[in-house]
Amino acid sequence: QVQLVESGGGLVQAGGSLRLSCAASGRPFSINRMGWYRQAPGKERELVAAITDSGRSNYADSVLGRFTISSDNAKNTVTLQMNSVKPEDTAVYYCHAERYRDALDAWGQGTLVTVSS
Repeated sequence: QVQLVESGGGLVQAGGSLRLSCAASGRPFSINRMGWYRQAPGKERELVAAITDSGRSNYADSVLGRFTISSDNAKNTVTLQMNSVKPEDTAVYYCHAERYRDALDAWGQGTLVTVSS
């Protein structure tokens, strides 16, 4: 199995920056896609950004141009750089990993990001 551990959440003022990191351990070989999801109070979990093992990334429209996802396949880590954050970015952010050949679908425990206005 694969375990995902997030770090970097916290309190930040609107307009500021925050960097989230996620490290995969266990048997993290050949992960096809890693990403970040978020869930705000009373809302459904939504995709923020994801990146494939070939480096292709996609973003939610709400964060496009502000957030950047990157990965280090050798270290099995994925990072979300959050710039120009807004109060509506407040949520619990979850790291996610997929491996297609064995239907791996792993989640981290989540890290809280709070953006104050």
